[in-house]
Amino acid sequence: MSQPTPAPIPTDRLHFALPPDGLSGDELRQHRKERLAAALRLFGRYGYDEGVAGHVTVRDPEFEDCFWVNPFGVPFGHITVSELILVNGDGQVVEGGYHVNQAAFVVHAQVHRARPEVVAVAHSHSTYGRALAALGEPLEPITQDACAFYEDHALLDDYTGVIVDEDEGRRIAATLGPHKAVILRNHGLLTVGDSVDAAAWWFLQMERACEIQLAAKAAGRPVRIGHGDAVATREQLGSDLVAWINYQPLHTSVLRGEPDLLS
Repeated sequence: MSQPTPAPIPTDRLHFALPPDGLSGDELRQHRKERLAAALRLFGRYGYDEGVAGHVTVRDPEFEDCFWVNPFGVPFGHITVSELILVNGDGQVVEGGYHVNQAAFVVHAQVHRARPEVVAVAHSHSTYGRALAALGEPLEPITQDACAFYEDHALLDDYTGVIVDEDEGRRIAATLGPHKAVILRNHGLLTVGDSVDAAAWWFLQMERACEIQLAAKAAGRPVRIGHGDAVATREQLGSDLVAWINYQPLHTSVLRGEPDLLS
């Protein structure tokens, strides 16, 4: 017996989320702030906040050398849109009622300045990112997901203490180069993207890839994916658009579960 022919579905009834297009300055600013607050809540769920360490920044759509960022001392899991602060490239708070973590912001400002196409930067002291950073090793192409970072991340193979000056921030930005991520030896991970969603997804995926690499090496000798296949997989999975699409279920989960973040 043949299978029934499915009835055609009108395209106006199909729903698939894509990045917004054509937003005005104020609309785009509000959109970016809402995505930033949601990403920080998600990072809180994953335990990526520790003390006052960690930042996610997003470029203001009008003032390109100003960035929205989480306020100093507020737990990731409690942050709301109204608590986000706007900080200029010199680390001065120009809007909002909180301080900014000056030491951490130095890095973000220099990355944003070096990469004008980057909209968002994510950095936090996650467990497995720090563990791999302590080994001074890059990610290896040992899983399909890790191939998204194949030849598209860098290793800053040095440690000079807590970053407090612009020169060190510029060195990190230079090491990052054109890539989507950098491993800071003895420190942790930093990822970038053309949206908050992309930067957050790359951080989540890089942290997971670090965890898997550490576990695989502890169990034995991982089998690397060959160069050609790793490059091809990166071309399929490694774009910011693919990152944005992959991130949407997580964004929906945190938004539905914690709608107060929009206040």
